[in-house]
Amino acid sequence: MQPLLKQSAIDGSTPSRSTWPYRRTFTLVEGLTALGGVMGAAMLVSGTGTPSISVLKPIGLTSWVLPGLWLFATAAVPSAVAAVLAWRRSDWAPAAVLVASATLALELLVQIPFLGPSWLQAVFSVVAISMAVLAVRAKRAGWWPSR
Repeated sequence: MQPLLKQSAIDGSTPSRSTWPYRRTFTLVEGLTALGGVMGAAMLVSGTGTPSISVLKPIGLTSWVLPGLWLFATAAVPSAVAAVLAWRRSDWAPAAVLVASATLALELLVQIPFLGPSWLQAVFSVVAISMAVLAVRAKRAGWWPSR
């Protein structure tokens, strides 16, 4: 049995909303995560509302610019790509959501030794895990790139 997405492409019919499970959720949540990543990166790079620079001294950094760029690369970019792919109904959207979830989790793991645990990290951890679970479910429903 072929996935729903492939059947609709073969017979020329318009795919139903269920063909792309969680598409709206992926678009919304990954878009908001990307926006949060951009805002957080901008704050770090500009030095606005940042923690004390003393937490970065053990690794030899003297500003929040590099951590801001890291945040942008690991949270904003992958989430933005996943949101756009989901919005465009790309076969690659669930895979991109998995990558975005993994890089967000990596970002959070890197933060904890320097900043300690926080409620914001807990919220974004739930987002990363939830999106990964939904991406796997979308794959099982047939929304995945063919080989």
